[in-house]
Amino acid sequence: MSADATQRAPQGRTLSAAPGSAGLARRAWPWLVAIVAALLLPWLFFDWSTHRHSGFALTMLSEIGLMAIFALSFNMQMGQAGLLSFGHAILFGLGGYCAAHTMNAVKAGAMWLPVELVPLVGGLGGLLFGVLFGYVATKQRATAFAMITMGLGELVAACALMFMGFFGGEGGISTDRVIGISLFGVSYSSSWQVYCLVVAWTAIAVLLMRLQTQTPLGRMANATRDNFERAQFVGYDPRMVRFCQFALSGFFAGIGGGLYAIVYEIVTFDTVAAAKSATALLAAYIGGAGGFFGPFLGTIVVVLLQSGVSLLSNAWLLYVGVLFIVMVMYAPGGLVGIIAQHAPIARAGRLRELIVPYVRILLPGAFSVFGFVLLVELASFTTIGAAQGKAFKIGPQAVDPATAFPWLLGAAALIGGGLWLRLEARGFRARWDALMADAKAKGVML
Repeated sequence: MSADATQRAPQGRTLSAAPGSAGLARRAWPWLVAIVAALLLPWLFFDWSTHRHSGFALTMLSEIGLMAIFALSFNMQMGQAGLLSFGHAILFGLGGYCAAHTMNAVKAGAMWLPVELVPLVGGLGGLLFGVLFGYVATKQRATAFAMITMGLGELVAACALMFMGFFGGEGGISTDRVIGISLFGVSYSSSWQVYCLVVAWTAIAVLLMRLQTQTPLGRMANATRDNFERAQFVGYDPRMVRFCQFALSGFFAGIGGGLYAIVYEIVTFDTVAAAKSATALLAAYIGGAGGFFGPFLGTIVVVLLQSGVSLLSNAWLLYVGVLFIVMVMYAPGGLVGIIAQHAPIARAGRLRELIVPYVRILLPGAFSVFGFVLLVELASFTTIGAAQGKAFKIGPQAVDPATAFPWLLGAAALIGGGLWLRLEARGFRARWDALMADAKAKGVML
């Protein structure tokens, strides 16, 4: 009996350990795949004739990484704690200034620090200022909190132009990331090396922020967001929860600022300005503040618009604004919300039945977008492009904006596509409701 129990015990331990190992593997493999994909992506733009990476692609991908950290740290306040901040960029920018001054001090021999840990300095700087500003801002919530953060943002932006010693005025603080000290013997003189550092720190920061959502503080932040009075009634101090969440978000925003200082080797007052805060707000809303990875998706969209579309059009900011309005009006859950809505249909095994309805609705949508973009570009060209002596083209074909044809074409595509889209939307809605009803009948609703 005893011998039999002894033989069974190791088997029991093995069986109990296996699910834990399998669960850990299931949780870890998406992160590993994402990191590998991030490292492989720049090779799609590699010039094999010169054996050089595309500097533009690496810089844009680095921007996506550091701005993703910034947007996710913003969502620690808005998405998790329900705190809408209009001045989150001050934590990002001040962390960047701390990192820039640190690199200059290391370069001058005043201190020792490997370049791999410079983003941590930015994080500590963001944490310090998060504690200082959070002590003031988190005394209030809701609209009052938003107004206080707006005031703090304007205050710091004004200080950035006044106090030259720390901020450097309009010229900012220039630095050099090649400080000669590295944990791995890397010089970081090339964009590829810097990009690898950005990928590493992005993975670390995103993982830590993900784990923070599962801590008691993260869950209490959700509780104070959903029901402020009940959280207070059961004995928690919502103000302290807001304060801790604000300070921690400052730490991660500072890491993003430190990476910004390394990538661009300069930090200016633009990093603490309202426009930078608006970027985080746009990324969070477009991607979806309700899901953890929503701001990450939103960052990809916003950076592509800023870095890619801005090279093609002077009206790229208008497109960003229109996209923001459309998402808030028709998809308040953002991109992750749209994806999540398809989950019941996918579990019911009928997702492929939406392919034809989506094609039918995307065609008129494409016509509407074409007409809108054409009209915007024509209007922009008459005020900017014509003065610069440029030629307006639709594809390879040059078009004279002074004639009525392109304007009529744009109006016809916009109005006709819109009416067509309205008709197809009814059929799509009917098909969607039928599939959701079937998913509900099968018991696979969220």
